[in-house]
Formats: sequence, C-alpha cells, structure tokens
Amino acid sequence: METWVLITVAAAFLQNVRSAMQKHLKGVMGTTGATFVRFGFGLPFALLYLVLLWRFAGHPLPVPNSIFFLWAVIGGLAQITATFLLVHLFSFRNFAVGTAYSRTEPAQAALFGLIFLGEEASQGTLVAIAISVVGVMLISVARTTLSARSLVTSVFSRTAGIGLMSGTFFGLSAVSYRSASLALAPSLPAPDYIMQASFTLGFVIMLQTVVMLAWIVVREPEELQRIGAAWRPAFVVGFVGASASFGWFMAMTLQQAAIVKVVAQVEMLFTFASSFFVFREWINRLELLGCLLIVAGVVMLIVL
Repeated sequence: METWVLITVAAAFLQNVRSAMQKHLKGVMGTTGATFVRFGFGLPFALLYLVLLWRFAGHPLPVPNSIFFLWAVIGGLAQITATFLLVHLFSFRNFAVGTAYSRTEPAQAALFGLIFLGEEASQGTLVAIAISVVGVMLISVARTTLSARSLVTSVFSRTAGIGLMSGTFFGLSAVSYRSASLALAPSLPAPDYIMQASFTLGFVIMLQTVVMLAWIVVREPEELQRIGAAWRPAFVVGFVGASASFGWFMAMTLQQAAIVKVVAQVEMLFTFASSFFVFREWINRLELLGCLLIVAGVVMLIVL
C-alpha cells in the first residue's frame, strides 16, 4: 500500500478523535472558541514538529517564495470560510441538505486541481470520487425524513447553496495547500514531502490563529475566558488536530488533493465504528449503504 494512503487513514482517525473532543469543548464554550482551539492550541505543536525536523532530524529548511505565500494565504482563509459556512448550516432547520452538499468537496477539489494545477483525473478516478461522494451524502441525510428525490429537488434551496459553497471553499483550501507545499520544492536540495508539509502547516496554522484571535478579540471577547478555563483539554485537541493536519499536508504533497479527500472519507467509518461498538448505536440501512459506497470508492482508487 502506498505511503500517502497510510498517512491519510491515520490522519482521518486522528481527525475523528479531534472532532469528538471538540464536541466536548462545545459544551463549555461557543462555536468560535471551539473552532479557534483547533488552530490556536495546535500552533505550538505544528512549530514543534517543524523545529524537530529541522534541528534534530536534519531536514533542510525550505525558502518560501511568493507563490507559496499566495497559495498558503488562500488556503488558510478558504478553510476558515468553509468552516464558518458549515457551522452556519446548523442554524437552519433542514441543515442536513446543506451538509450533504458540502460533502461534494472531493469532486470540487478535482475541478480546482484541473484548473489551477492542470491535474487530470482518469475516468476510473472520477467514478470512484462520484461513488464516495454519493455515499457521504446519503449518510448526511440518513436520519432525516428526506428522500433521495427531495435531496435532488432541493438543489436550489438556500441550505444547499450554502453547503455547496462550503464544499467549494474546502476543495479550494485542499488544492491551495498542495500548491503551496509543492512551491517549496525548488528551494530544497531534493523534494522532501515531510518538511514541505510541516513548513506549510506551520505558516498556515499561524495565519489562521492570528485571524481567528483578532476576530474573537473584536467580536466575541467573552470567549477568551471560556477558552482559558478549558486550556487542558484544549491542548489535547490542539495536539491531535495538528497531528491530523500534518498528515493531510503530507498526503496532499504526495498525491492529488481530490484523491486524498476521497480516501479521507474513511473518517466516517471510524465514526460509525465508535458509535456502534462503544455507544451501541444502531446503523440504519441508508447509513450502511453510504458506508459501503465510501469503501467501494476508496478501494477503487487504491487498486487503480
């Protein structure tokens, strides 16, 4: 099995752990604070990874250029925007529709990869992406009264539009991170995906921390006290989140962002596994079908 696949699966598992812990933090602070924890408390670990690679593992430090800064800034801001739109969906009664459409991220990442990087996908890859996207969309609406027909006919609804925009910005951020990481290669003696990913992560998470901290200070200063009161679990979230992001960045340096995002859907399988084996929650038929489609799409990509 290729290295990027193993890295992606490990990152998906860590992201599942981080998401579960963020839900716990959501009970003691607002949405903005719980989102900030992912970046602010992940920053020390992201910088630690970079220093360890540079000073102790002997990886040369890359020299960033204008292309790197352009794509890193676009990616960082796009991810914040995508996350905001996704959280905003929860204010709507039929947010499941929007969430389902936000899961079109891998397909949109494939489009952005073609536009900005000239990365073409084979017919088999496109089919695998489509299968996995349908699987995740089914899971998103599996516990609602929506039918497959209503999901299709609601494409012009407000929630669907917000969901699609969220998926658009997530897809853009993934391709931007890959572009930024690849832009560092010419400054190194030889391509070094580990250092390229670590350097990109360090810069991006620093940018996101500054942007979100400024927002909290200006718009929601009361969140600072809540964040400070929960600093112990927040540090754990930061560590797990930074480790997961490091994995995503390495995988997307090695492989097209759209393909990585498809394999990343195995996070849904980890979620259902914990729900079934730990919390004894049953999975309905639509969720089971969605899981099978995700597995089929991932297997198709790996064997292609």
